[in-house]
Amino acid sequence: MKAIEVAAVAGVHLFESTPYADERGFFCRTFDADVVRSVGLDPDAFVQDSLSRSVRGVLRGLHLRSGAGEAKLVRCSYGRIFDVVVDLRPESPTYLSRGIFELSDDTQTTLYIPAGCAHGFQALSEIADVSYRIDRPHDPSEDVTIAYDDPELAIPWPLPVSSMSERDRQAPSLAEVLKNVLSHPIPSHNVPPHEES
Repeated sequence: MKAIEVAAVAGVHLFESTPYADERGFFCRTFDADVVRSVGLDPDAFVQDSLSRSVRGVLRGLHLRSGAGEAKLVRCSYGRIFDVVVDLRPESPTYLSRGIFELSDDTQTTLYIPAGCAHGFQALSEIADVSYRIDRPHDPSEDVTIAYDDPELAIPWPLPVSSMSERDRQAPSLAEVLKNVLSHPIPSHNVPPHEES
């Protein structure tokens, strides 16, 4: 397993696995504390694991948490997803930038998303299972949602939306969330300087 820094959003990393395939299927490591530690993250900070299952075209997001925020590791354990991270940390050198990724069960790549970044995805396969590992127990009172089709973000979702939650459907614009919900920024820790490549 190796860690790759993502230039588009400061502090985001991809943890690439190496699946070993044979006639039985494959085997790969999906979490390695030493590799996580090598990029300055505390592997013991993650306290809760969750799993979502979506059918093709389902869109979940854009989600983040208020208060102390929430860092997470996201992996598509089955199927394929179009995944988006939006940097909402005002002190970050990549503030309001977005990163777009395709995660799939072929690679089992894990995406690290720092606290203060919004996250969403759309299922590209008939079934997509997404595993989440978060660094604070979930508190629904801190849930924040941003409109997936906000024109300021102009995210190129690849499929028509087949289904989404009512909360996501009614989500406010990015401007409204920045003004009314995130007017007290989520603290982010260890935001690295951004270097243009």
